[in-house]
Amino acid sequence: MGTFKIEGGHQLKGSIQPQGAKNEALQILCAVLLTPELVTINNIPDIVDVNKLINLLRKLGVKIEKLAHGTYTFQADDVNLKYLESDEFKVDGRGLRGSIMIVGPLLARFGRGYIPKPGGDKIGRRRLDTHFEGLINLGATFRYSKEEQFYGVEAKRLKGAYMLLEEASVTGTANIVMAAVLAEGRTTIYNAACEPYLQQLCKMLNRMGAKISGVGSNLLIIDGVDALGGTEHTMLPDMIEIGSWIGLAAMTKSELTITNVSWDDLGVIPAVFRKLGITVEKRGDDIHIPAHNDGYEIQSFIDGSILTISDAPWPGFTPDLLSIILVVATQARGSVLIHQKMFESRLFFVDKLIDMGAKIILCDPHRATVIGHDFKSTLKATNMTSPDIRAGVSLLIAALSAKGTSTIQNIEQIDRGYERIDERLRAIGARIERL
Repeated sequence: MGTFKIEGGHQLKGSIQPQGAKNEALQILCAVLLTPELVTINNIPDIVDVNKLINLLRKLGVKIEKLAHGTYTFQADDVNLKYLESDEFKVDGRGLRGSIMIVGPLLARFGRGYIPKPGGDKIGRRRLDTHFEGLINLGATFRYSKEEQFYGVEAKRLKGAYMLLEEASVTGTANIVMAAVLAEGRTTIYNAACEPYLQQLCKMLNRMGAKISGVGSNLLIIDGVDALGGTEHTMLPDMIEIGSWIGLAAMTKSELTITNVSWDDLGVIPAVFRKLGITVEKRGDDIHIPAHNDGYEIQSFIDGSILTISDAPWPGFTPDLLSIILVVATQARGSVLIHQKMFESRLFFVDKLIDMGAKIILCDPHRATVIGHDFKSTLKATNMTSPDIRAGVSLLIAALSAKGTSTIQNIEQIDRGYERIDERLRAIGARIERL
């Protein structure tokens, strides 16, 4: 198990470019299964979760060639469906949650899709109902082995249908869309997720010959086609990483420029950080964060009541950045209530911040009140373990702002979502070492 050793309390300076979007990559890579033709994808992040999915596709028989850093070609013209019934697949498929999105494309193109119960972050229950209910609506037969925790869907030909999703699940919407593009007739999906990454998937599928309208809204209309062709696609920058670097700059009082952020796809992220008093400047397509040597002050609501920051489906604030917001608030002037609505275990990492001296009241599994120190009392270095990707990076930011030397164990969790994070942080002056 790897460990980061971090000497905190130092200001950073320079520019950093965000990696390609992890959550987009997991959708886009599964979509290559929809066509036998060549698909070229650019700006793929070199991270554990994405590399696991690429390896799974390779074992499925997809021909994969790496052309340059972040650029690959994929050709699924000889898919090995027998792999889906192997013991090896039952192990590989459990390795990451994104593997669930191979089911829709396999079902649409080959008439069957299987997956073991996928893994991922331990942040509470993450239901798969939306995925399978959507596929059943399209005419698939569903089965589940409780002993093996193995899911399967089968259909000779999918038929378009109207559906109102119970939740605006991003991966659920992606799975249903990828199945519906090859279904017979029209599919209407209401309460569909509309995140930029889902929009990217729909635009890519349309370039491949799909007929999807309503992209960017929560009402998608899909007219099925007989076959899809090849295409080239470039990933957006990772908005979660961009938010992480904004938080890092504020907590370490550093002047940082985050380059090529695709401002139009950031939604409310800059505005939420500004509510914490952080200066977020737009410079072309870059974000500039000046050094906050005088700290930053949390706004109140118009009536003077305590600010609440909560997550919501897009265009609301992404739940993946609430952990970062919580850490940044520990050194603000003022107080804020963090309300994590979507996952009941995501706030349990706050005990580690309390050990570092943060003033946090965990109200219940979903809510925490943070009373900021205003840098009058710095966080103290400590030894920690990363419980999941986002909490791990939040603890890393806390350690970089703390006095003394901290260690973070189980950094494989951080590597699942952040590319060469120690090297990139050292390039802007961080004192971090991988042991």
